Amino acid sequence: MGGSVGVPLYLSQVLATTMYIFGFREGWVWMFEQLGYADGLWAEPLVVDLSLFAILFGVAYVSAGLAFKLQYVIAVIIAASLASIGVAAYQGSMSYEPALWGAATAGGTGALLTADFWTVFAVFFPAATGIMAGANMSGELANPRRSIPMGTISAIVVSYVIYMVLVYWLATSASPEELRENYTIMIDRAAWGPAVVGGLLGATFSSALASIVGAPRILQALGEHNIIPRGEWLGSKNARGEPGNAMIVSGVLVFATLMLRDLNVIAPFITMFFLITYGVINIVVLIEQSLGLTSFRPKLRVPIVVPLVGAVGCVFAMFVINATASLVAILVVLAFYGLLIRRHIDSPYDDVRSGLFVAIAQWAAQKAANLPHQPQRAWRPNLLVPVQDPLALRGECPFLQDLVKPTGYVDLMGIGPLERHEALSGALADISRDMHEEGVFSRWATLDSDDFARGAILGMEALEGSFFRPNMLFLKLPRGEEEREEVSRIVARAQDNQLGAIVFGMHERVRLGSQKTINLWVHADSPDVELVRRRSHLNLAILLAFTLARNWGARINIVTVIPEGADQARARASLENLIDLARIPDPEIHLLMGGFQESMPRAPRCDLDIMGLSDPIDFGFMQRAVDVTESSVLFVADSGNESALA
Repeated sequence: MGGSVGVPLYLSQVLATTMYIFGFREGWVWMFEQLGYADGLWAEPLVVDLSLFAILFGVAYVSAGLAFKLQYVIAVIIAASLASIGVAAYQGSMSYEPALWGAATAGGTGALLTADFWTVFAVFFPAATGIMAGANMSGELANPRRSIPMGTISAIVVSYVIYMVLVYWLATSASPEELRENYTIMIDRAAWGPAVVGGLLGATFSSALASIVGAPRILQALGEHNIIPRGEWLGSKNARGEPGNAMIVSGVLVFATLMLRDLNVIAPFITMFFLITYGVINIVVLIEQSLGLTSFRPKLRVPIVVPLVGAVGCVFAMFVINATASLVAILVVLAFYGLLIRRHIDSPYDDVRSGLFVAIAQWAAQKAANLPHQPQRAWRPNLLVPVQDPLALRGECPFLQDLVKPTGYVDLMGIGPLERHEALSGALADISRDMHEEGVFSRWATLDSDDFARGAILGMEALEGSFFRPNMLFLKLPRGEEEREEVSRIVARAQDNQLGAIVFGMHERVRLGSQKTINLWVHADSPDVELVRRRSHLNLAILLAFTLARNWGARINIVTVIPEGADQARARASLENLIDLARIPDPEIHLLMGGFQESMPRAPRCDLDIMGLSDPIDFGFMQRAVDVTESSVLFVADSGNESALA
């Protein structure tokens, strides 16, 4: 899905480069016409276009760093043009009373007199395409997660303020007739017209440079992920770390579009492809925000109405501006999507199709199962709960529901001899119905077995081939030796079947307390990101801590124990890196010095501790942890299919 939008986005960036070159040439030629040198080679349109293209390509090919340095120079030129307008306003240019509301007055012969709103929108829309510059350069940024939203929002706010100030200045510095007929009115009314010309040339040069630098990086990323043919060649970088091959291909495409010599041929598709890109971004945010997926934990949150309005607005604008070009653009995207599905791309990243198919509807489960990767981004807490005593289960139902809300479910598996099946089935049906009334999907089944461990293992194996199989096993901390052996057997088989394991030790008196604080215990060596990517208890622990904190409205404490004399600053920095990557919401870090068991009594008071499940299982330690921390404890082990970093 990303590739099917990424290819048109790349093409629109290439076409935008051509459009900005044409715009620069218009200003350049006009400037020489005003100076009386319109007959020279320097004012020949094709020569200007090719010369500017050669300069832009040369700068972009050398390095992105050089392009960024040039942008500072251009920013100074644009600032000077705005200053010229400010000086004109100070000198009294704003002598007209603007009409703030109402229809435009008749008169004049300018082309803009008969243009409707959407025609003007289509003309000015390319001014908004620069907001993708940050996303295009994400591979070059030190902290793209922070820089892209901050830079994008800042650019929109600053641009909006400048546009609105200029609109007001123009409306008060010239009559409506002059505004309709004089296309250089801003130059005429500025304190120093050449500064505005320089701003015009600088703005178009800057936009062209940003597009020709950004487009090859999109192509390089598409090649690196094997989305397009010859991906390995296009995805490679030269010795300077620049996408040289992608740059050459992009340069050839820009040159080819320059030779069309007609901006009207390519302009509609620039607008359509950009609008599709913006629309799909809004649709993805809307879907993930609506489904409440655990993996969707953006640091920058927006009301759900924002992506809804954005998606509808993009589609509406496309068809109002040009219905034919809109249909062509959509068909191109769908064609790319169909081709990419047929290719069965082997990507190191999660396939977003699996997440959407699983989350949106059950009928898509077969498609999700056929996809090559585990749907980590669509991970939901789906519990399998073996049950012998339904009466004891009733007291744990609220906690089970909090573990899976809002998108997970609970599978209740009753285990007992045949003569108890009727009573067991009735009790489980009642519990399942109660969960449904609380907004939690639940299923139940019974197994005929006198051996609890054997029944639980048979149930896990029976569910292994189901479309919506549970991904976690829930057990209570056993007391007697016989129960401990059963739990050990069940957990071992769950791990073999790639199920996460949860062993819950409920404190007899405290129980779950006020459900306001959760302690997430992290081993001193666990914050290493590569260790988190591999199978460890930490992925499932983080996901469950986040789920419970969201459902309880609780605070998360990150607790780790380091040896005496260890580097505390380094340990804290490592934990902060983990918190940032896993997007844990505003936790408090607690570093405890000394041994692990000796440090447990010094941990901050909480309502629930979440710890890793040792292998082999140490039930003695688990019971001591419940007693020493004076709280309930959740012991967890990953299945290998979770990812706290997804």
